[in-house]
Amino acid sequence: MKLRVVPVVVSVVASAVLLFGGWFAYQQWAVENPFQHKVSQMEGVKGVQTSITPNQVELNLDLAPDTDFAGLVRQIEADGKKLLGSRELKLTIKDQKSEKLEQVWQGALFPIAQAMENKQYTEITAALEQLEASEAGISAKADMDEKNVYITLTDGQVSKFIILPRIAQAIGVWPNA
Repeated sequence: MKLRVVPVVVSVVASAVLLFGGWFAYQQWAVENPFQHKVSQMEGVKGVQTSITPNQVELNLDLAPDTDFAGLVRQIEADGKKLLGSRELKLTIKDQKSEKLEQVWQGALFPIAQAMENKQYTEITAALEQLEASEAGISAKADMDEKNVYITLTDGQVSKFIILPRIAQAIGVWPNA
């Protein structure tokens, strides 16, 4: 029995297109689009882009000023639990450019980093209250859950949203001992 090459190649290509095309369509229409639509309808979200991989869900968010940032993250995690499964949620917030907020954040970074390192989270609130008192027109808010500390700095119609992981992550390269 002699196999003909063209029909075999055509059937392999057609099978691959159906298999991977079906998987891609499922990812787009049954997972990614409903999740993106749900997040875009949440209060404070002006825009969202999603990227879902087998291990991670990446959200690029554009948020309105004065958004309840920690509440939004909790809502995303709760509403998306069924769609996310065991995937890690990674958030990226679109930066609203403000030189004043950047300078204020740089000034507050050391006491906040020290409080995070020493696990004295009440000092974060004290540092933000001191920042509000020293900087006219700036409002600062901190919230915390079991994984992260969420900080929101607002100056009028511009906000800066910061996520600080409560579990310290190694920075830099350490030589093997």
